[in-house]
Amino acid sequence: MPSYSIGQAAELLAVSPETVRRWADGGLLAMDRGGSGNRVIHGVSLAAFAKERAAGLHPVPGEVLTSVRNSFAGIVTAVKVDDIVAQVEIQSGPHRLVSLISRESVDELGLEVGVMATARVKSTNVHIDRLGSQN
Repeated sequence: MPSYSIGQAAELLAVSPETVRRWADGGLLAMDRGGSGNRVIHGVSLAAFAKERAAGLHPVPGEVLTSVRNSFAGIVTAVKVDDIVAQVEIQSGPHRLVSLISRESVDELGLEVGVMATARVKSTNVHIDRLGSQN
């Protein structure tokens, strides 16, 4: 089972190591002592905590019915438009999403910097990489 140091957990959760320590000391995040005596967080516990913490963090506004399960509500931070295609960038919490869509869609949706928007990602187009520096 993979385990993570306080620093690694902090990086994955986009918080400071001190915040991870406070969560652990407060009983919100389970930690053990590793073989060298350092505090470690088991991957299963960290995954459950991250999922629980993210629940409702970026709710999708309005009553939208959709089959897409991966939605990122955020703010448009950049729009680059040419004759046919546009590149739209959305910041959703710590996540930056960039999409190429038609210029017509940008115009119809009124997308411009500062507008709230939701990016939806169809799961068939997601690539997953595994990092090699896990214990």
